[in-house]
Formats: sequence, structure tokens, C-alpha cells
Amino acid sequence: MTAVALATLVLPDTIMLAACLVLTLAVLTFVFWIEPDPGDSAPHRSQLDQLMERRDSIYENLRDLKFENRAGKYAEQDYEQMKESLENEAARVLMEIENVTGNQAPLPRRDPSVAPAPRS
Repeated sequence: MTAVALATLVLPDTIMLAACLVLTLAVLTFVFWIEPDPGDSAPHRSQLDQLMERRDSIYENLRDLKFENRAGKYAEQDYEQMKESLENEAARVLMEIENVTGNQAPLPRRDPSVAPAPRS
């Protein structure tokens, strides 16, 4: 074999090996050397955010329960029992929200004298 033919056979393998080594070093550097910035991670929800999300979920469940009761899905006694349970849970969550906020940041509440607009 000539020197040129030998060089063309060895050169692509050498280039591929070098590329693999560079890529491996880059990956290892990224994984083990670079420290993640805490601001890059997903924002953590505060306790107040979690409580407000829970409150909204309970209110939604109460609306669904009322709709399903009107559709005749539940017996009246079962409906009242589930409604009372959800209302008690909502009251507990609202008390926790007030404890977390220290009653300093009043949350907007609906005026009971103003009826919501009927849904079409």
C-alpha cells in the first residue's frame, strides 16, 4: 500500500475517534462541572399558592356536585352529605389561607347580594 492510500484509511477513523472524545469531554464537563442556577429550575409554589389552588378546586367540585344533583345523579341525602363535606373542607382551607396571610392581605370575596350572571 502506498502512503496516500494508508493515510486515507486511517484519517477518517482518527477524525471519528477525536470527535467522539471531544463530545464525551463536553458532556462530562456539562454534567459534572457546570452547576445549575437555582433560577433556572421551575418556580416553587408557595404555601399560599397551594392553598388558593386547593380552594379553587373545592369550589369547582361544589359547582360540579350541584350540577350533578340537578341532573338527578345523587339522592338528596347523599348530595347534602357530600356538599357538607366539601363546605367543611373549604372552610378549613380558607382558615389556613387567613393564617398564612396573617389577615393582612384580604382575598377578594364575592358580594352575596350580587347574584352571578346566569349561564346560557
